[in-house]
Amino acid sequence: MKFLSANKNVIIHVVSLLYILLFVYAAISKLLDFENFRVQLGQSPMLSVYAGWVAWTVPFAELVIALLLLFSRARLTGLFAAFGMMIMFTVYIYIILNYSDFVPCSCGGVLEKLGWTEHLIFNLFFVLLGLAGILFSAKKNIPKLLAGVSSVTVFSIGIVILLFITSEYTLYHQNPFIRRFPNKVAIKHSEKDLKYNSFYLAGYAKGKIYLGNYTAPLRVTILDTTLKKKEDYTIKIPERNVLTTAAQVRVLPPYFYLIDGNGAVILRGNLSDWEASPQWKGHLSFSNYQLVDSLNLVFRTIDQQNNRSVLGKLYFGNPSKVFLDTVLLEKQVDGIFDVDGTLNYDYTTGQVAYTYRYRNQYIVADPDLKLKFRGNTIDTTSQAKLKVVYLEKEKKRKLAAPPWVVNRSAALWNDQLFVQSALIGRYEPREMWKEASIIDVYDLKDRTYRFSFYIYHIDSKKLQRFFVIDQRFYGFIGESLVCYTFLYDP
Repeated sequence: MKFLSANKNVIIHVVSLLYILLFVYAAISKLLDFENFRVQLGQSPMLSVYAGWVAWTVPFAELVIALLLLFSRARLTGLFAAFGMMIMFTVYIYIILNYSDFVPCSCGGVLEKLGWTEHLIFNLFFVLLGLAGILFSAKKNIPKLLAGVSSVTVFSIGIVILLFITSEYTLYHQNPFIRRFPNKVAIKHSEKDLKYNSFYLAGYAKGKIYLGNYTAPLRVTILDTTLKKKEDYTIKIPERNVLTTAAQVRVLPPYFYLIDGNGAVILRGNLSDWEASPQWKGHLSFSNYQLVDSLNLVFRTIDQQNNRSVLGKLYFGNPSKVFLDTVLLEKQVDGIFDVDGTLNYDYTTGQVAYTYRYRNQYIVADPDLKLKFRGNTIDTTSQAKLKVVYLEKEKKRKLAAPPWVVNRSAALWNDQLFVQSALIGRYEPREMWKEASIIDVYDLKDRTYRFSFYIYHIDSKKLQRFFVIDQRFYGFIGESLVCYTFLYDP
């Protein structure tokens, strides 16, 4: 104790010097790689929303504290500030270790090589150093200094907790276009070379994936969920001219369906023999359709009376019935291009979801097209950005300029909406858009954004279409079908 008392000035100087070296080094590292630092903060579970100003505030504060520690008159103030800063960093890491396992380090330099536990120990060491420096600065006012230490500790912990609570609430309920990319959400499981890039999902049942082919409407390919086993079948139809080239296959065991929305024709057959026979013939053309059950489907069509796109439901039993809904799709520009989107049906929950292509909104309804709610994707484009012209001679509407695409495509499974986004979010590395497509995941139960993950290109070929089944994500990329396995419970 006598040694410490005799050398307390030396100890204060050493503590101050160590803090100066730490903060100057950390601040310069952040500023030299500022964009990466800000991107890392954007992935933080407690700083995502505040990444913009925190990215500037932290290195600036570190430099100011280092400056205070240089001068003897301001050293005690600097020690209190350094102590409080290290308390904040320590609480931050404690929350990371206990509530998240995917947030990247945002320190830079040598410290970035430390694991989270090692980083916590490192920070605790400097907290104790700061406390020692403050106490050795005392002359006769130790109780006052201890009260100050207690106040700084409570204040620092409170600030971090407040940032965590408010950031998480804002991210999930009022997202300002900030994505969350947890580590290892989905890993690539397998890949199948299909030889062609014209396949689409026709159905799924009992461990079998049924694929249709846009260029060969009568061909059906069956794969197992691991993409190892493959079978091919050809559908037999009564007349070659009964369908147009727009016909697509849908499978809902024990039946398969050939649905031609352009020709308003539906054929049905049994999976045991792949022979189709006429089921329904109408006069209403439709597109973007999904089977609800063996005799009902939902679709999008043009309401000729109002000359705009609407959603509808078809019962193709005997007698058939058609219902058109004029409320769900909301016109912003022309009622046709601006309401373009992806229609999905979730067999696990019995819900219909329609995701707009040119605005940040999706619609959830029941199979009878009764609205449940409208939700928003995290992009901030609420108004479709389109320039539509009407050609008098052709009696057609056309886009006069490339549209501003928001959501390229979507899939629905077990109350989870998966959306392929077309726009880069805040604090995201632009180089990733050259390497992968981004899938955003939304929880339809509580109507919140959950997180995002990457689906990587193959030989510069991007994700074209996708679907989700149980714990797996399947994507068509060029001539390949890839399978990613989720490491979470959707």
